[in-house]
Amino acid sequence: MRNMTERELTDVVLERYEATPDPRLRTILHSLIRHLHAFARDVRLTEAEWMAGITFLTATGHISDDKRQEMILLSDNLGLSSLVNMLTADVPEGATETTVLGPFYVPGSPKRGWGESILLRESKEPPLFIRGRVRTESGEAIPRAKIEVWQTDSNGMYDIQDSSQPEDNLRGFYAADDHGAFLIRTIRPTSYPIPTDGPVGELLQATRRHPYRPAHVHAIVSAPDFQTLTTHLFDSEDGYLDSDVVFAVKQSLIRSFVWNESASDAAKYGVDGPFWELANDFVLTKAA
Repeated sequence: MRNMTERELTDVVLERYEATPDPRLRTILHSLIRHLHAFARDVRLTEAEWMAGITFLTATGHISDDKRQEMILLSDNLGLSSLVNMLTADVPEGATETTVLGPFYVPGSPKRGWGESILLRESKEPPLFIRGRVRTESGEAIPRAKIEVWQTDSNGMYDIQDSSQPEDNLRGFYAADDHGAFLIRTIRPTSYPIPTDGPVGELLQATRRHPYRPAHVHAIVSAPDFQTLTTHLFDSEDGYLDSDVVFAVKQSLIRSFVWNESASDAAKYGVDGPFWELANDFVLTKAA
């Protein structure tokens, strides 16, 4: 067997994968191999650098578990999650835009009643009421849609990061009524740093990037015969909107939270003081 050049090696590897039965898998593997080999040639990757990368990815896998997904966090921080979202979203004009899922989603959140709070601890913070409808682009109600929400507490941590919080604190799902209407009670979100005690944190430190995400509420909205919507509601007053560490902010998802001091409005919501409110419709598109 004669010695191969760098480019001949790439061609041989591609040939070995040519018999992959699944055509989509074959396309993905061929493109991955070509780009990986081109990357290595471009930067003249050394064996020490290659091993450092292997060690980094191994550590990223080791720190991941059922409550922490460092691989998603890495994808987010490289902008890959947002790029995949852009490539696949295909949201028609008038529908709510999608964005990244994030690493702290937990399936199976408990059901909350109409206007029930997802904050499960005592707090002096004024509540935030998010009200609106789940509807189509043409304004037709989508009855009984499921609206799943989650966010950090005021200390910037999700319940699964912070043992001092009650289980399922600031997460849950609501059911829209027969007219598509919903009422969510929570607290105003805060900006927060992503976890920096693992490999992704080391990467941020090495590249002198800040770890902050702008304040937001996560939401997944679903209904039969409609595309499931994964999105955020961002706070328009947050200082990190233009430098989100995971590149997930979209202009159409920025919202203004309104301070309401009306005693009569407070009585309608069953509270005895001022509160924040946000009027927001979730607009879904028909499934293909």
